[in-house]
Amino acid sequence: MGILIALIPALGWGLQPLILGKLGGKTSNEVLGTGIGALVVGLLIKIFFSPAAISWPIFLVSMASGAFWILGQSGQYRSLEIMGVSKTMPITTGLQLVGTSLISVLAFGEWPGVTNKIFGAVAIILLIIGASMTSFSESKGGNNQLKQGISILALTSFGYWIYSVIPKAIDASGLAIFFPQMLGIFAGAVVYTLIKEPKAFTEKKSWQTSIVGVIFSIGALAYIFSAEENGVATAYIITQLNVIVATLGSIVFLKEKKTPKELRLTLAGLALIVGGSIITVFL
Repeated sequence: MGILIALIPALGWGLQPLILGKLGGKTSNEVLGTGIGALVVGLLIKIFFSPAAISWPIFLVSMASGAFWILGQSGQYRSLEIMGVSKTMPITTGLQLVGTSLISVLAFGEWPGVTNKIFGAVAIILLIIGASMTSFSESKGGNNQLKQGISILALTSFGYWIYSVIPKAIDASGLAIFFPQMLGIFAGAVVYTLIKEPKAFTEKKSWQTSIVGVIFSIGALAYIFSAEENGVATAYIITQLNVIVATLGSIVFLKEKKTPKELRLTLAGLALIVGGSIITVFL
């Protein structure tokens, strides 16, 4: 059951960039829409499930983690515009995996014992190699876009790391911290939009993309329970199977072009990602 729960965000988060690709819009529209959708689901969970009360320090820490997530997500959205889904998702997957796994192992003592750490390291290496293979480009212009996109992701991915380890770092149930996290995502989205492009508040695209926030928040709720049951490192790595949904979906549904060599490397890279993720399940 724990693994099935972990697969919910993998599917939902994989569909996010595909839906955004169909809807269109600017980064500010996508960030604001995500915040709106996340707040709606957070309020519904708060109203209908009545989670246990938490202290103000835990509430504020949980809210801050949501705001940090927006930092990471804004970088991902911008990168999607620059180099497309099939390149962005594998790269952001690799960056998130390295940071989150290292924090989980070093700070929380997950993957205890030498053998587990060795297999965990092998899994991460496979995942990183796989992600690198899927982002290969034969185009010179594509390589320039790749450099720009990687720079953005490298500067913003730590927002994901902070968000992902909060369920393990604080003494509170998943339901209890869910609403403040979604509130933090909304607040972060509002601040981002005010700074970057205030007119996005009145644009139709911002409200249309709120569906992405709904999908994300459902996956986020599942991730919280998965982290409690499977451990942060394993739970987070399994969620990164979203890269398969997003990458293959971008080729099939968004018609992103790849040369025969790029396609072969993409498929081989995805196979390595699956293999690395499966290894972590048994640690």
